[in-house]
Amino acid sequence: MQVFHGSYTEIESVDLSKCQANKDFGRGFYVTKFRKQAEEWAEIIGKVNGTVGVVTEFTFYEVAFTEKSLKVLRFSEYDDDWFDFIILNRDLETPEQKHDYDIIEGPVADDKVQRRINRYLEGEITREEFFEQLTKYPEPSHQICFCTLNSLRMLKKTNNKQIIKIEDIGELIVEKLVTDLGLDEETATDKFFSSNTFTKLADTKNKLYENDWTEIYKLLLSELKSQI
Repeated sequence: MQVFHGSYTEIESVDLSKCQANKDFGRGFYVTKFRKQAEEWAEIIGKVNGTVGVVTEFTFYEVAFTEKSLKVLRFSEYDDDWFDFIILNRDLETPEQKHDYDIIEGPVADDKVQRRINRYLEGEITREEFFEQLTKYPEPSHQICFCTLNSLRMLKKTNNKQIIKIEDIGELIVEKLVTDLGLDEETATDKFFSSNTFTKLADTKNKLYENDWTEIYKLLLSELKSQI
């Protein structure tokens, strides 16, 4: 699936720590399957930052929805479950992440919808009135939120550039070493950063960083096995 992200600049890599908290599905990197929606957001955020705005295109591997290593939540429409989840994540009193999902898909709570959510929270309208008013705005919306480093491996720029930074790849590999080999984090970190695999990864001329991080992990395992 081709998906799009609207911003004030082109996205070369994703740093989840810089993503805003308390959005619809919590802190994460958001894309949509509707280019028009991404263009509208790029125009808005571009004006705020004094640029024309840019839409970055990605390929999303939909196998993520059935990947056992990923925890996924999907909303097909505006319903009670979606409504409760939005309210949970938009609670400004607690900025920490409210869930442990890797990927979340569903409709968008745009400005119109958010104003109605606020009216509900302030007791001005009932839940029933909220959904009744939503039917007056039938234009479809869509978003997918990538909440973890593990989820980002299912997303690549259309030009096949890796969107996970090299240090993020290292974090994923170290976590995998700890899980697969039963190493403590310090030992796993030392093995990775002292390896020839890391040396090749850090040398951007090799473009090893453009490979899926799981392929880099396999190279590291082969290297480690050869040392036994």
